[in-house]
Amino acid sequence: MFGKYLIVFFVSMVPLIELRGAIPYSQAFELPLLQSYIVAILGNMVPVPFIYFFARKVLIWGADKPVIGKFFSWCLEKGEKGGKKLQEKAGRGLFVALLLFVGVPLPGTGAWTGTLAASILDMDFKSSVIAVMLGVLLAGIIMGVISAGAFGALRAVF
Repeated sequence: MFGKYLIVFFVSMVPLIELRGAIPYSQAFELPLLQSYIVAILGNMVPVPFIYFFARKVLIWGADKPVIGKFFSWCLEKGEKGGKKLQEKAGRGLFVALLLFVGVPLPGTGAWTGTLAASILDMDFKSSVIAVMLGVLLAGIIMGVISAGAFGALRAVF
């Protein structure tokens, strides 16, 4: 069982998959939802400080490199677009906008993109981490309800 929790932890750290994939994985393997939720949140939050402080610098550095340049440029563009969208829509309510951006479990709106956007927008570290954390908590609740319902219904049918 520890191995499955470890997978939940590491899957929640993967960009684009994050907690949105880790919680359904945990429910597919019938792990307890509360423990899976906690493990997925911890895994999803581990990269946040590194993304905030280093991702933009690394992406700018690698954007003109031969093998990784296209991918790094794409990531940088995604973060900039996400940041600009947040700023346009939010104005002064950037904290709430970041929280909701991360909290609504849609592709490309997780902790990685939200933290990169916050870094690009030069939001302060503390506000960024708190908004992302609250967004991850919200996304985890949404994904937990959806996953438990979907896998519960499948188990009832089969």
